[in-house]
Amino acid sequence: MRRSGEAAITEFGPARAALADTYVGEDAVLTYARAQSARTGIRAIGPSGGACLRLLAAALDAKAVAEIGTGTGVSGVYLLRGMRPDGVLTTVDSEPVRQQYAREAYHAAGFATNRSRFIPGRALEVLPRLADGQYDLVFCDGDPAESQQYLAESLRLLRPGGMVCFEGVFQEGRLAEPELDDPQTHALRELVREVRESDVLLPALLPVSDGLLCAVKR
Repeated sequence: MRRSGEAAITEFGPARAALADTYVGEDAVLTYARAQSARTGIRAIGPSGGACLRLLAAALDAKAVAEIGTGTGVSGVYLLRGMRPDGVLTTVDSEPVRQQYAREAYHAAGFATNRSRFIPGRALEVLPRLADGQYDLVFCDGDPAESQQYLAESLRLLRPGGMVCFEGVFQEGRLAEPELDDPQTHALRELVREVRESDVLLPALLPVSDGLLCAVKR
């Protein structure tokens, strides 16, 4: 049986979601990066989710952010626009071609090359090489089936008071449909449950884009 709280989240409504997506608006840089994302067949975070990432990075006064899933640079532009002027975004993706698109987007947005560090490779092979407790925010937009492993790595990477965010947890409504239990949706259900029940995390599941799960490390 579907939980009432989960049903309420998925019934946010298309009209309200559209209002949230158009509230801030996107400039030519983001429009181009989003078009590249569509052309390469990958889904980028929506405008409302991107604006939320920018807000959270600014609220944290983030200097060091790690991103799992560079894509074509949509989320990275939002994160960099919220970070401190001297902040550095470390972004990981298994496809170097996508990272080249992201480089172009960051350059078009006016960010110096030293504001971003691109690491090609599988996230679960790269993340163990990053330093413990040195990151203000970790944004996860990689393989949903690996989400719980991303969480474990994020907890190691984050400083106390840092935040982890997961994009796409609603799975276009599948999260709240118990009869749908494909591996990705099952993994995300387990992630949502683990984050909610954790003693070291203060969580919130935000109805922006396709669901943004955020939690502060106590």
